Amino acid sequence: MTKINSLRRCLLPCITPPTSPTTASSTGVSKKRLSTSLRDDIDVQDSASSSASSSEATVDSDHLSPVTAPQRPSRTMVIGTLFGRRKGHVWFCVQHDRLSVKPLLLLELSITTNQLVQEMGSCLVRVALECPTRPELKSCLLRTVPVWTMFCNGRKTGFAVRRSANEETRVMLKRLESTTVGAGVLPCGSGSGESDLDEVMYMRASYEHVVGSSDSESFHLINPDANSAQELSIFLLRTSS
Repeated sequence: MTKINSLRRCLLPCITPPTSPTTASSTGVSKKRLSTSLRDDIDVQDSASSSASSSEATVDSDHLSPVTAPQRPSRTMVIGTLFGRRKGHVWFCVQHDRLSVKPLLLLELSITTNQLVQEMGSCLVRVALECPTRPELKSCLLRTVPVWTMFCNGRKTGFAVRRSANEETRVMLKRLESTTVGAGVLPCGSGSGESDLDEVMYMRASYEHVVGSSDSESFHLINPDANSAQELSIFLLRTSS
């Protein structure tokens, strides 16, 4: 009996499975479940924070989009008339309505009529009128600037002056009321030997008036003849210098 008992004491631990690993494994399972639940909580918090940040970014982008959007230039159709005596200065008249004798803009250019005809022979005429940004001219409309520095096809030709329509100009516009597009000569009817010099040459057409900003406007001739390559543009620019 003594030997049997001693054998039992020696062999029993080897046959019977230990209870401590089971406890450890159950503890391990519980730890795994606990860690899984903690990861789920972290994922929920991360998704909530990411959705909140994305909503804030959307609000910020919606708030900033009107500010960053580029300004679109405005485009309107006007009637432009270039006129002047043969050896006199060229005038540029802008009207919204050809029946109105009160121009929207009336400029006396420093270039003569004959010089303009010669420039138009190259089929490209670009007149740039520039004014410096002085304090008294910084906030006024470009059409109200009294004096401009004039460039014709890149060459400085003098100055352009804003004028008010006098009686002679109003009579001339009255005679052109029925003309929408065209060019010709208005006789003076004085009967003198120098009548050719007193004749008023004119060219009337539709222009596209483009307002790019408060410091830039332009008038572009719309050529009614599709086969002609004639281009004529007049720019009003307020420069920083």
